[in-house]
Amino acid sequence: MHEQAAARYKRQRFPPAISGHAVWRYCRFALRYRDVEELLAERGVILSDETVRQWCRQCGQAYAHDLRRRRPRPGDQWHRDEVFMTINGTQHSLWRAVDQDGHVRDILVHSRRDTAAATQFFRRPRKDRASVPRVVLTDTLASDGAAKREALPRVEQRQHKRRNNRAEHAHQPTRERERRRRRCTSPGHAQRFRAAYGPITAHCRPRRHRLSADAYRETSAARCATWRAVTGTPARGRAASRPHFTMPTTTSEAVPRL
Repeated sequence: MHEQAAARYKRQRFPPAISGHAVWRYCRFALRYRDVEELLAERGVILSDETVRQWCRQCGQAYAHDLRRRRPRPGDQWHRDEVFMTINGTQHSLWRAVDQDGHVRDILVHSRRDTAAATQFFRRPRKDRASVPRVVLTDTLASDGAAKREALPRVEQRQHKRRNNRAEHAHQPTRERERRRRRCTSPGHAQRFRAAYGPITAHCRPRRHRLSADAYRETSAARCATWRAVTGTPARGRAASRPHFTMPTTTSEAVPRL
């Protein structure tokens, strides 16, 4: 196992295969921490929902960063949109940018929806020159033009009410997941959750409607191999090459409860 991955699992009682599988279940399906706890208990892995929460918080962001590094070069056309969200009775704005392939490039949870917030969001891609887009498609929000001219002066901007529909559709899975987990408790909580959830769920969900059956199986197998490499799980043999996870089936093999 890589040294960085070994340090990530330091002092953990469970092997990386179990913690990686728990994070995968939580991000791939609309489950709560206790749902993941019950599913693992059915396989003989006895732990608490707090353990699953700690895994998602500590390892989820690291997995998302590794998946971004392994992802091909992002598209040069970004669709940007913002929606309102309520956190502890206070209204915040969720800024999101996706490329033409539907991959989430960046998100930002901000308390305002003005030029200062738009400028902060547009400045984030400049930290990585490889991620600077060629064209940015936005809606008719007036603050976008001034913010783009200040933060990304060489990037072309196209404003139209319907051109950023791809970014608007990208909000739907997050909204659905937010309702299931009964919303976030703070802006930092919302930022951490979405920064990890977006890359992981996009990696685990190939766009099935654009792939044939054979291509979908090959893509799923390749992404499962990538996930095993990211989580530090040993590769399986040829007999177990299908994209599924194996767990202990008897309670005698279970690890004592934390």
